[in-house]
Amino acid sequence: MNTAKSMRPIVVVGSINMDLVSAAPRIPVAGETLLGSGFQMHPGGKGANQAVAVARLGYPVEMIGMVGSDLFGEQMRMHLHSAGVGVVAVKTVEGPTGIAAIIVASSGDNCIVVTPGANALMSPKFVEQHRSLISSAGMVLAQLEVPVESVERLAEICAETDVPLMLDPAPAQVLSPKLLQRVRWITPNETEAEFYANHPRGGRFAGVHTSDGSGTAGLQQTARAVLAQGPRNVILKLGSRGAYIVSDGVAQLITAPPVDVLDTTAAGDALNGAFAVAMMLGKTPLESAEFAVAAASISVTRSGAQPSMPTMAEVSSVLEHQL
Repeated sequence: MNTAKSMRPIVVVGSINMDLVSAAPRIPVAGETLLGSGFQMHPGGKGANQAVAVARLGYPVEMIGMVGSDLFGEQMRMHLHSAGVGVVAVKTVEGPTGIAAIIVASSGDNCIVVTPGANALMSPKFVEQHRSLISSAGMVLAQLEVPVESVERLAEICAETDVPLMLDPAPAQVLSPKLLQRVRWITPNETEAEFYANHPRGGRFAGVHTSDGSGTAGLQQTARAVLAQGPRNVILKLGSRGAYIVSDGVAQLITAPPVDVLDTTAAGDALNGAFAVAMMLGKTPLESAEFAVAAASISVTRSGAQPSMPTMAEVSSVLEHQL
């Protein structure tokens, strides 16, 4: 049953990019040139992706971010608005909009180079200017494609106003203990989880890995190591294997349904947005993780980042077939 809190919007603070996507037979190695088989442009950016993921599921969402004064910037603003994302806190600044150069292999794997553009101009002062919007949220979603000092200020505001903060810690980088201690949910993928679990704060967690041959023991060890850095709860995003959630003493592997993978771009963003929506609708963390894994499994069957985000009806259908 929905509560008053569940009617509060989800606020996403983060990057807005245009994705330049090339299809190739495989990911090239250093120094190699490959002939691509296709090229597309899609609206992207981890922040904007997560905002659209929320909107596509029919939940109110507001975006705080920056676009450039170029053609991409206007296109991104119009696309977010048409997708149902609130853009009153999206500012246009002089210069280029952020871009992501993406190579998608025929296997569905991808590699990404992000050039921040306008995203790099998001300052702590800009975040503070939107304090009232942040404090109105039921949950705030953030990533690391904007300056980390701005994410730190965001975390402070969330702590001061008791708004849950979900951090997608990508791209992986060293984060302060104060920031991590203010994170309610942290959602690294396997590579990022290993980075944070192995971060040399005293060298306590050297040698931790996200999987082993015996089941979930390695996942448990990694989750504990990540949580030891400060966050209250963790969801390890495991790609085709699903996700591993640790929350309030409950540890559970959520397996993903088998699907034909076309493009894994933004699958993690689909998961984050869907998890936040499910939590706002009153589901338990475990139920929310199951909902989020179902949403991500749909997204990988489609091309592009934001175009791949599923609707509530689509996610519900997947969950019904799993019963």
